Amino acid sequence: MAEKRMILEMGTGNDLYGQDYTKAACRAVQDALHHSSITLFSNLGIDHTEMRVAVTIGVAEPEKVDLEVVRAELPRGRAEVVAVKGGMNTQSGDQLHVVATAAVEAWLPDQAGKYRLV
Repeated sequence: MAEKRMILEMGTGNDLYGQDYTKAACRAVQDALHHSSITLFSNLGIDHTEMRVAVTIGVAEPEKVDLEVVRAELPRGRAEVVAVKGGMNTQSGDQLHVVATAAVEAWLPDQAGKYRLV
């Protein structure tokens, strides 16, 4: 079945002292989610299980992100999470600060033809 992207939100997160890429990624996802209030599902009677959520995390060292922990941050939908090279590390003296970015996309089955204006 054809899908259409209905939602795209961006977020940033960091771990300033623990050098934890997963923690920074989770904070980026939460930042993106806090930008949204999606009434589409209840207004149209669409079940949340019909939504596919694709999350792309950008960090300097993507192999250090625990994708299952990040996936657990998503409250609805069928989640897919990938980590790619991006984000940023910044140094302050001996301390490494980790910055992550997140793109959260929500895809729904094409709703064309299911509704009509009255």
